[in-house]
Amino acid sequence: MIDLRGKRALVTGASRGIGAATARLLARAGADVMIGYRARAADAERVAAELRATGVNAFARAADISTREGAESLVGAAVAELGGLDLFVANAGVWPAAEVGVVDIDDTRWLNTMRENVDSVFYTSRAVARIISRGGRIVLVSSTAGQRGEPFHADYGASKGAVISFTKSLALELAPRDVTVNSVAPGWVDTEMVAEPMAQEGKATISGSIPLGRIATAEDIAGPIVFLCSPLARHITGEILNVNGGSVLCG
Repeated sequence: MIDLRGKRALVTGASRGIGAATARLLARAGADVMIGYRARAADAERVAAELRATGVNAFARAADISTREGAESLVGAAVAELGGLDLFVANAGVWPAAEVGVVDIDDTRWLNTMRENVDSVFYTSRAVARIISRGGRIVLVSSTAGQRGEPFHADYGASKGAVISFTKSLALELAPRDVTVNSVAPGWVDTEMVAEPMAQEGKATISGSIPLGRIATAEDIAGPIVFLCSPLARHITGEILNVNGGSVLCG
């Protein structure tokens, strides 16, 4: 039902996890895709090759999007390779695994989390907003941590709360151009990024804390992202779509 043929998409953090799953689903719907990544070149190229095998155009480009230069370079490369941009998914980010109370968070950790989770979204979104086609779609990946807070991960919670507020602000600014801006807020997702805390707490314990009784897969998050990129969601903007198995009910 979702047909994205002719659409041109950029997905950040797409060498693995939610980003890779989103890139695959966008390609399955017919979109051409630019895969943004930082360091995992082999993984990113593997995903791009997989997408090309389905008949779409797909490219991979390395960039440090926590800087203005890196973000603008990636967006420029996407426009050059794809011929324009209609869809943007800001997925790249970090999860500082170590539990640290606010009084013990050092400046380095705080600034790094903000740079990777907030600055990267701002710089890429600003570059995209300048050139995205009329009727475009922007989806920013946030987190339940940005809605309810996250003890001993205050830096992460604050960074994702910023993404949520940024979503609403950008949605209102771009609405006159018929560009929608939404956010998907996952809860626990079984990806490599959270392998360490999952190992510490145990998947059974985490699953038991989720009303639906299971931990999301990357594909469980990619589906709602692609929905928000599709014409089916054309009248939704400024929304935070919770994909958490019932863990946080704040809609």
